[in-house]
This record gives sequence, structure tokens and C-alpha cells, in this order.
Amino acid sequence: MSAARAAENRLDPSLRDAPLFYAARVKTLTTLIPSLRRALALAAMLLVIPSFGCAGLNVKLVNGAQKKPNNVWVFFTVMDGKDPVGGLTADDFTIKEDGQVVSKFESKQVIQNPEVAAVMYTMLLVDMSGSITESGQADQLVDAAKAFAERVGKTQKVGVYAFDGDPKIHSVVPFTEAQGSVQGGLEGLRKYKPKDPSTNLHGGVVEGLRELREELDKDKRPLKFGTLVVFSDGTDRAARVTRDEMKDEIGKDAYEDYQMFAIGVGAEIEKANLGDIGRDGTELAQDQTKVKEVFDRVATKIEQQTKRFYLLSYCTPARKSEHEVTVDATRPNPKASGSLDFKFNADGFGPPPDCDPKTPPTFDLKKVTQSPSGGASTGGASGSAGASGGTKKP
Repeated sequence: MSAARAAENRLDPSLRDAPLFYAARVKTLTTLIPSLRRALALAAMLLVIPSFGCAGLNVKLVNGAQKKPNNVWVFFTVMDGKDPVGGLTADDFTIKEDGQVVSKFESKQVIQNPEVAAVMYTMLLVDMSGSITESGQADQLVDAAKAFAERVGKTQKVGVYAFDGDPKIHSVVPFTEAQGSVQGGLEGLRKYKPKDPSTNLHGGVVEGLRELREELDKDKRPLKFGTLVVFSDGTDRAARVTRDEMKDEIGKDAYEDYQMFAIGVGAEIEKANLGDIGRDGTELAQDQTKVKEVFDRVATKIEQQTKRFYLLSYCTPARKSEHEVTVDATRPNPKASGSLDFKFNADGFGPPPDCDPKTPPTFDLKKVTQSPSGGASTGGASGSAGASGGTKKP
């Protein structure tokens, strides 16, 4: 026996077989690597998929109420990101109480016209300073404003006000649903002569917000929605109110849920920084002939936002105690869903008389709930409110 063979026989058996052992393990790992790669790729795909599924509709409670015999109302908005979701019907909503689906035949659920409980006002605040009236722009402005008021006035009340260099804004057309009054009032702007030809843009915005809120407060309906649209052809020249003072007013809680748009037309409009005013949208055009186009774009945005409101009414089968309602909203195409939660008390519920789901709601303004962006200035719900996104498919 050679010396090398003798030395090998004296080694521990586990050490003697080590080269063969590790060679087998390396071969096994080499075989498994492709499978491991496929498994890791699959795991990565599974981690990515939920990020798409979670981005569903945002269904947000504005207000809710209940009343004998067994009526329940839920007022809410439906959004897909920043885009309003309109056109849903009663069949696109599923109602659950305490996790159990309520039969649509038993609930008799309907979508009521939101106007039975809510009022929507849009103020058009137009710059009638000397740069507008003396430059021949008034006719184009009036034509654009008339088309704007006609479109927006189909779904809400429209008021038109003007500002120039004066500390106060001037009423051109008070808030009304009468189209003839708006059109006639706007015609008067063609020959408008400013008391002060300067431009009190910042002060006009401050006064416009205060006037809009004051007018909304006069309406007896419980839910109030305000929109301010400001038109100007340039920067503030009067310096009666600083930009910071205007921004402080805009930032007050009283206007948190108001929508604000800005329209700017003219050569110096880029310097006006109208974005501080149009927090929900700013439309600019240096070409004065494009004024109607930018007004139309803002009108489209307001029309779309109006469609996001829903008033769901149904007859609950509950007859006692507190219950949690879940409203699941499903958009058929493209497929997407979301939900909200609302609590109500059913003590003493039950016929007679029979429940009529078309009965107008009775909202309690003393109980305030979450308000949607561009939502109610006041409003409330009995119990707690919640909102969530659901699944979304391309």
C-alpha cells in the first residue's frame, strides 16, 4: 500500500468523503437555481399586483340620517383619483348592515336627486378694470360669460359679480336659477364703466368668498356647496390687499371645501400667479380670442364635479339598536369599486306607516362628518363615517 493511500485511510471517514459530498451539493444547487429564479419572479409579481387592486374608487360620506318608520339616507361622493364618477344607478350600489347584504327588493333602494337636500352656488367674479373696459375685451368676455352661465346654470344657481380698483365687488346678477336674468344682467357689462380703473384682484377674491358664503347661508337646505370662478387679465395693481392676506383668507376653514377656479387671459397673465386662486384648476390663454375656450374648460370641470354627488335612500329591515351600514359602489366600466361606512340607530323602527324610499331626507347639521373636497360647507351624520377605496381593474 502506498504512503498516500495509507494516509487517506487514516483520515476521519467524514473528511475523506467531503469532496464527493460538496460536489453533490453543488450539482443540486445548480439544478435548483432556475426553479428559485422562477419562484422569486412569481413572488415579485404577487407583490406588485395588490398595488393595482388597492387603487379603487374613493367613496366619501358627506352626510347621513335615519327617520321613522325605517328610512335611511346616505349622501356621498364617488371619485376615481381626481376624476368624479357620475352616472351610477341604484343597481350599482350594494347595501350591507352589520356585514350582511340587504336585499334590494326589501330595501327598495333608490337614488334621489341631490337637490332635495343640497344647494350648489357658483359665483363668477370678473375683472372689469380699465385694462378690460378700455381695450375692447368686454364684448368677448360677455359672450364667454353668457355661455358659461348657461351651462353651469343647468345644475346650480349662478351669480355674477365684478371687481375693478374699488374696495368692494359689484353685483351684476344676484344668485338665481333664472337663465333670462343672468343673460340680461351680463349684457350690461358691455358698457360697464369702472369707478376705479385699477385692479383690486386680491381684494376682489376676499370679498367674493365672503359674499358667496353669505348667500349660501341664506338657503334653508342643509347641505351647501360653493364654487368661485375668478376671471382676470393681469396682476393686482391696487395693492389694497396683499397676496399673503388673500392667501390667508382662502386658507380659512370656512372655505376649506369650496372649489376655486381661475381664468386668465392676456399678454401679462403668466405673471399674475393665478394658481394661488385657482387651487382646483387654472386656465390661461395669452390670446384674447381664446377666452371662450378657457371658460368652456372650467365649465366642463364644474359640470363633472356636480355629477360626483349621490343621495342613496332605502328602507332598513332593522327595528332596534345601532347598526353599521356599508355602501359598496361598483362602476361597471372600467371595473372599479369602493365603499363607505355609516352608523344609525333603529330604535322604534317599523311600520305602520309603510316606508317610502322617495321621502326627502332630514339631515342633522349639529353632527358634522367628513366633508369631501369641494363638498359641503356644513353637514353631519349620526354616528361615524368612513371611506375606502376598493378594487380597480383596467
